[in-house]
Amino acid sequence: MKKKVLCALLVAAMAAGTLAGCTGSGATDGGKVLNIYCWNDEFQRRITDHYPGYEEVDETTGKIGDVTVKWSITPNQNGAYQENLDSALLKQDDAKADDKVDIFLIEADYALKYVDSEYTMAIEDLGITSSDISDQYTYTQDIATDSEGKLKGLTWQGCPGVLFYNRAAAKEIFGTDDPAEVQEYVKDWDTFVKTAETVKEKGYSMVSSVNDTYRVYSNNVTSKWVVDGKINIDENIMKWVEDSKKMVDAGQTGTHALWSDDWSKGFYPEGKVFCYFGPAWLVNFSMAADQEGSIGNQGGWGATEGPQGFFWGGTWICAAKGTDNASEIKDIMLKMTADEEIMKGIVVKDDDFVNNKPAMEAMAEDSSYSSKILGGQNPLSMYCAAVETLDLSNLSAYDFGCNETFQNAMKNYFDGNATLDEALDLFYKAVKEKYPELTY
Repeated sequence: MKKKVLCALLVAAMAAGTLAGCTGSGATDGGKVLNIYCWNDEFQRRITDHYPGYEEVDETTGKIGDVTVKWSITPNQNGAYQENLDSALLKQDDAKADDKVDIFLIEADYALKYVDSEYTMAIEDLGITSSDISDQYTYTQDIATDSEGKLKGLTWQGCPGVLFYNRAAAKEIFGTDDPAEVQEYVKDWDTFVKTAETVKEKGYSMVSSVNDTYRVYSNNVTSKWVVDGKINIDENIMKWVEDSKKMVDAGQTGTHALWSDDWSKGFYPEGKVFCYFGPAWLVNFSMAADQEGSIGNQGGWGATEGPQGFFWGGTWICAAKGTDNASEIKDIMLKMTADEEIMKGIVVKDDDFVNNKPAMEAMAEDSSYSSKILGGQNPLSMYCAAVETLDLSNLSAYDFGCNETFQNAMKNYFDGNATLDEALDLFYKAVKEKYPELTY
């Protein structure tokens, strides 16, 4: 079944209230199988390493007491994970007890699709109170709160972002790799674009791609993508267009997609890229730190605040309506997202930034903690500062579609294949096709 059809059925089922448990919590206890749907093994590894009493049976199976845990992992590529999850949720009403979805994970980019639906349980229906999770960062709860103010998912991660810079390049270009001194060259966007000229003169790209900076600009908008049913382009998004066009025309960055081979070349010294933007998971797990010869493997990255605070990603744990493992889900949520000692353990073992303010503030001051990838730097105070600047009041259900479409349309302008007006027209028409109810 195609993804669009599944999504349509999902919405129709929600409107009709046909899912089991659409009234009340729809949750029971006593289930013998806990089915967890996710797109990679990150949460599985966190559970295996940190959840008390979890026993690994094999790659897709575990045990918690007398409950069997089954992991259903479908990669995100081409929407496959959401398609598989949607299909399972549509069958939730008629599924056998051992086949029901119990836990499923969501990402920030499409969180509202599931959060603002009857397929997710409010955490209060599991017996989790606001005082239980009072040490979590507010933005992580805002993302998983539905239109009626019900919190429907919790995360162990905090994903505030910083600017990661090539230390060797910084010494060559500026004569220093000290984070505070490097920050002066990237402290705001006008300074950042000006610094790109100096960086280019030394033979480096400022960033690998214009798409590296997009999320930083888009996280700092002052209006929503849709206002009163009309498509709206915030001035900070247009600032990204202006700055990016200057840098592309000057040969200071490229236009290739994130995760592409061209984008990844800067993970190595010969790639000649000065900086990337991201949270802890990017530099630790996605920038080839485990590959010999990479900058990260040599401890060659540094971290500084950059022009604006932002966040990227995160994984939220949701309880599916109709689950028969409510008590297990409650315990997993509380231990994995609200237990300070477990949170600290995740930081130490996995080098992650976690969703616990006291734990992060304490470790930010802990001289015994440092990141090998960042040359012995302790970046936690920067992450702590960045997370406090986040304002998610302008999030909307249209964000994923509009952001993706806008970047695709502007590539035509950056590459010289369209004027700005032509690229904007491409954007408006493409968004209108995605969301026929909108005007522009």
